[in-house]
Amino acid sequence: MKRTAVNPWPWSLNYGYNQAEVLEGTKRHLVCAGQTAVDAEGAPQHPGDMRGQIALAVDNLEAVLQAADMGLVNVVRLGIFTTDVDDAMKHFDILGARFGPLGVSPPMTLLGVSRLALPPLLFEIEATAAA
Repeated sequence: MKRTAVNPWPWSLNYGYNQAEVLEGTKRHLVCAGQTAVDAEGAPQHPGDMRGQIALAVDNLEAVLQAADMGLVNVVRLGIFTTDVDDAMKHFDILGARFGPLGVSPPMTLLGVSRLALPPLLFEIEATAAA
């Protein structure tokens, strides 16, 4: 798969994402449900800890991708939902640490919401991946 970044303005690169990407030569497409900070039984983890929830949500996303024989390098779109945008953005270095070394900056949308599916959850990340 060939990815070509589309950035008519460079400001989004400071936040670790491209405005768009042209994808060529894809064979497989995966749409992931939103992943949160839950354990293998679906019980919420890290109540009140945005950083802990972001890290576990990304771990859970990576587990879903691996189950489909993909990885974070295959992510071509992210949707992020949080109950506190300011607090989430303080911890976006976690995303940079996970995606940066792979050389990918998938287009992303960040939305503040009043709550997520389960009240203790603060952060949810969904992804589209291609290979």
